[in-house]
Amino acid sequence: MAANASVVPSAYQAYTSAAVPDWLNKGDNAWQMTSATLVGLQSIPGLVILYGSIVKKKWAVNSAFMALYAFAAVVLCWVLWAYKMSFGEKLLPFWGKAGPALGQKFLINQAALPATVHYHKDDTVETAMATPYYPMASMVWFQCVFAAITVILLAGSLLGRMNIKAWMMFVPLWLTFSYTVGAFSLWGGGFLFHWGVIDYSGGYVIHLSSGIAGITAAYWVGPRTKADRERFPPNNVLLMLAGAGLLWMGWAGFNGGDPYSANIDSSMAVLNTNICAATSLLVWTWLDVIFFDKPSVIGAVQGMITGLVCITPGAGLVQGWAAIIMGILSGSVPWFTMMIIHKKWWLLQAIDDTLGVFHTHAVAGYLGGILTGMFAEPVLCSLFLPVTNSRGGVYGGVGGVQLLKQIVGGGFIIGWNIVVTSIICVVIGFVTPLRMPEEQLLIGDDAVHGEEAYALWGDGEKYDSTRHGGTSDDQTLRQKSSIGSTQVV
Repeated sequence: MAANASVVPSAYQAYTSAAVPDWLNKGDNAWQMTSATLVGLQSIPGLVILYGSIVKKKWAVNSAFMALYAFAAVVLCWVLWAYKMSFGEKLLPFWGKAGPALGQKFLINQAALPATVHYHKDDTVETAMATPYYPMASMVWFQCVFAAITVILLAGSLLGRMNIKAWMMFVPLWLTFSYTVGAFSLWGGGFLFHWGVIDYSGGYVIHLSSGIAGITAAYWVGPRTKADRERFPPNNVLLMLAGAGLLWMGWAGFNGGDPYSANIDSSMAVLNTNICAATSLLVWTWLDVIFFDKPSVIGAVQGMITGLVCITPGAGLVQGWAAIIMGILSGSVPWFTMMIIHKKWWLLQAIDDTLGVFHTHAVAGYLGGILTGMFAEPVLCSLFLPVTNSRGGVYGGVGGVQLLKQIVGGGFIIGWNIVVTSIICVVIGFVTPLRMPEEQLLIGDDAVHGEEAYALWGDGEKYDSTRHGGTSDDQTLRQKSSIGSTQVV
């Protein structure tokens, strides 16, 4: 009986074929590819749908296309040079060596992040190199979809006026000179990684960077038209909810895939993600009802997003009760900055951040990073982090130092993105205008793409109010501004 019990079933054995080496864990590989697919679905079609429906009708096609283009452009840039800048051999303390991730010999080997070996002060190894039990091909694709969604989130600040030619130039430049720096510094084995700054799944690398870069680029691009800033209603609220739903459910891969394994830490991350998101959505909705006497669907989506963003830097490192606290704060602090501070501070009023990405991603991401420095639980930290004995401030010991590390790490990401994004925008401005010409701004999709989201009327005709029964109510509705509960900024 004992001998039979020790026999490994053939399905779980190595070398069952040439494609199953002894280091391959089929379960980990399956989960990593599934996680990558879930994160990819957050962008395509998730954010494509969300952006195309949350904006004014005349910008639906342009907004959706900006997301679609960014995803495709990032994929190509990633495998040609950007992956190794983010996760390859060290070039500088904040940057890896550029190079392609296309060759068979590289992609079918066991995944490895060469700069992640962490040493004690006496140069003995504290934590070995990260070597997940699946091929490099899975790692390259998993990290690619994270890079893609970061640029797409940034686009939310620029909807409704950025010159599409300028956007096509901006995407590869920002990926190369901004995203790769944050990714290597915090994840790939850079100086923040080895110092012990915690960013479990992208609160800083993805959300803080996209929010800061978004509002910075919005400053350089300039605002939408006056009419669009005053009234910018979503063209399809129900479709917006479909995109938001894909974003929420896809976050299981976003946070659950970052332990690089289908393990107990990934389970904790997925559960905490949903706890925080649900709490944040409810708190944001309650605040809308308390202060404006009506619940806002857009507000609920914003609250959902801020909860997902806030938990991301600590998803697998905090306990469930801490996820609830983080949800309460992520549903209230960004609400306050968006609904109160934004309307009173001249600087935020002067910069046209179309979807309020600064509030939903930069504020919520930095908040989550700081709260992770407070609530990171020692045992959970030991399951994931390269720096042993890491813990949050509430657990005493070195926890106070961890909080300081979180603040400084976020400050680096903020400073780098402000400077680099500004340089990129100025350089592009010498080649092509960052903002659309006035004619395109007035007309929208038809002028920019020659296409409209809802172009058909009757038997294949474009809608014409002079022929198809436009009413005086249309003008009345155009003149009414939405007030009260959360609206698109």
